Amino acid sequence: MAHGLAYYLRQAWKKPDAETLRKRMIEWRASNAIVRVENPLRLDKAHALGYKAKKGIFTARVRVLRGGHQRSRPAKGRRSKRITIRKNLKMNYKEIAEQKAARKYTNCEVVNSYWIGKDGKNYFFEVILADRNSPEVLADKELKNIISQRGRAFHGLTSSGIRARGLRNSVFKVPKVRPSLRANNRKGN
Repeated sequence: MAHGLAYYLRQAWKKPDAETLRKRMIEWRASNAIVRVENPLRLDKAHALGYKAKKGIFTARVRVLRGGHQRSRPAKGRRSKRITIRKNLKMNYKEIAEQKAARKYTNCEVVNSYWIGKDGKNYFFEVILADRNSPEVLADKELKNIISQRGRAFHGLTSSGIRARGLRNSVFKVPKVRPSLRANNRKGN
């Protein structure tokens, strides 16, 4: 049975070489948190998620801190309720990475993203971005539909956002997630 390039790339990423990955992580940690990259690292995954090698589309590597999310400790008021600094976000790390990239590249829309590595301190993701003003992107029907959704990353419209909102579940098994958790909470109040 003949396999194409994408098959072998998928197989290589199932068990990546530890030494190569370690060297990459050292470079990534030393660089900025958001870096525009020439070519996607996981070409098979990027193509599956909407990447196309044309003008107006590029990928950015994003570094996100691991280990929960903390809010700043209150300066005044000594109530025990206020002292807690742990904040449980209803977002996953991939969604946070997408939002970071969207804030940096304001003229672009997030198409999708994928995981490329993690170490003891950080997660690393590659985020696919599409330029809203690029004629090549506007000519493409699929991409035109994506960039028409302004602020996709912030409204939970990307793949990871949909997952974090619980919209992968059945309407019958989890009825409270539609139209949204907040809207459902308002019902009857």
